[in-house]
Amino acid sequence: MTGGATHSRIVPRLDSGLTVLDRPRRRSPALHQLVLAELAEREGRTFWVDARNEASTYALYELAPSRARLSGVRVARAFTAYQHHSLVRRAVREAADPALVVAPCLPSLYRDDDVPDREAADLFESSLTILREFGRATDAPVLVTAESADSAVTSTGASTSAGADCDSDGDTFATLLGEYADGHIECTRTEAGLKYATEDFETTVYLDDGYWQTTIPYWVELFGAVAGEADDPALAAAAAGLVDASTGNRPGGENAEV
Repeated sequence: MTGGATHSRIVPRLDSGLTVLDRPRRRSPALHQLVLAELAEREGRTFWVDARNEASTYALYELAPSRARLSGVRVARAFTAYQHHSLVRRAVREAADPALVVAPCLPSLYRDDDVPDREAADLFESSLTILREFGRATDAPVLVTAESADSAVTSTGASTSAGADCDSDGDTFATLLGEYADGHIECTRTEAGLKYATEDFETTVYLDDGYWQTTIPYWVELFGAVAGEADDPALAAAAAGLVDASTGNRPGGENAEV
């Protein structure tokens, strides 16, 4: 993942290829926030292949800074695995100049009982292949979610098997997703807000209504660590006069999250 100038400390930039987002819960705004931040940096259409009614227009309009940000978003909803696979194929055929492709709850419909197991696995792998190769060929990010039980990789490369939101157990789908994923973003909820993490990114700035909150790693990144204190960001920030070492507050009394 790479960092963009306007939001590189809040959310990660998306690379081309297939990226899996692990959210703290299914209805978390993490997906919509990440999509809108990426659209601020890209031109072109966004193709959203929806499952389980994840494409909440309310959430998108609530988070978008303006309606113009959403003018290029096209949403197609699938209710069966066959419909989903067909929409994936149609999206890549029609996406002449894509900015982004979004496919939330990717394995979910392929787990439904109306599809035989072997056929479901073949359809799912075909959709994965199409999405990944399309992203690589067009240099467009393909962002998918699958929740914990469906993700076979984490930001450190470890496997995951916790409870799922969109789906239930299923090693076949988890294994396939792990094999095809080019990148992984882990999102967790903190007291300050949503925190995103990849192999080379971690949220260090949190925005809220009317203010923004920084973290000590943000100030260390901005000004550098003091020699001899590099192993302890809190000490480095205090030595640089960014925070009071005894209170953890920035000069002027504002709270600084460690």
